[in-house]
Amino acid sequence: MNKEAVLQTSFSGLNKARSGKVRDVYEVDDKLLIVATDRISAFDVILADGVPGKGIILTQMSTFWFDLVKDIVPNHLVATDVDEYPQVCKPHADGLRGRSMLVKKAEPLPVECIVRGYIAGSAWNEYKASGTVCGIELPEGLVESDKFPEPLFTPSTKAEIGDHDENISFEQMKSIVGDEMGQRLSDISIAVYKRAAEWALSRGIILADTKFEFGIADGELILIDEIFTPDSSRFWLTREYEAGRGQESLDKQFVRDYLLTTGWDKTPPPPSLPEEVVNQTRERYLEAYRIITGKELEPA
Repeated sequence: MNKEAVLQTSFSGLNKARSGKVRDVYEVDDKLLIVATDRISAFDVILADGVPGKGIILTQMSTFWFDLVKDIVPNHLVATDVDEYPQVCKPHADGLRGRSMLVKKAEPLPVECIVRGYIAGSAWNEYKASGTVCGIELPEGLVESDKFPEPLFTPSTKAEIGDHDENISFEQMKSIVGDEMGQRLSDISIAVYKRAAEWALSRGIILADTKFEFGIADGELILIDEIFTPDSSRFWLTREYEAGRGQESLDKQFVRDYLLTTGWDKTPPPPSLPEEVVNQTRERYLEAYRIITGKELEPA
C-alpha cells in the first residue's frame, strides 16, 4: 500500500460535485463516484496530515459490511471494480482502484442514525452528569464501557463540514422525517447493528457504537456513505475489554486521544500529527480490517 497519503483528488474529464471530510464525490452519468481519500478529521475539523492507505481500508471495509447486511436493507453500491466503471473513469484506474465506489444517486435523509451498544465517549459523559444518554433515562450504577441491555438508537442532526452534529430525541427525528420513516430508520439501524456486532464478536471485536446514513433512491430506502468503518464506529478487542474504564480502540479515538493531550481548542488550524501517531492509526485501522474480514488488504 502506498506510503504517501492521498489528501486531494482531481480527475480530468470527471465532474467533482463536492468534497466531504474524507470523500470526494464525482458525477458520472446518472451515478456517483465516491473516492475515499486518506484525509482524517477529528472534532469536525479536517487535519492537515493524512493516514496513508486509510481511504482504501474504509472502502474495502464498507464493501464487506454492505454485502453482509444487504438482506436487511439495500445499499447504494453499484460496483467497486474499476474495470466495471464507465469508460470515462478508465484513464484514472490507478488512482481509483481500491478506494472508490460507483453508487446510485440518492436523496440523503437529513439525520444520522447512531446505535450504541455500550456506554462510551459523549454518552458516558452525559450519563455521569444526568443519568441519561441522549435524553434517554438509564438505570443507576452503570460504569464506563458497560454493555446496554439492548442497543440504544440515538439520532443526531447532520451538520455541514466544520459544524457539529447535535443529538436529538427520537421524537425530534420523527418530526423531521415523519413518524413512519423514523420508526423504520430505528428498526433497520438496530437490526443492522445487531448483525454486524454478532459477526464482529465472533471474530474477537466488540462493536461498541456506530452511525449510519440513509437515503432514498427510486423511492426505496437504502444505506449510503460508509458503514462500520474505524471512522464511523468504535471497535474494541474482546481480549482487552474490561468494564469500568476506557478501552483501547481500533478506530479514530486514538487520534482524538492524542489531540486532547496537545491543548488544542478544537478549532482550525489543528496541530500536526506526529509520524508515530499516523503510523499507529494506520496499523489500528489495518488490524480492524484483518480481524473483521479475515483478509489481508491487497496493495493498491
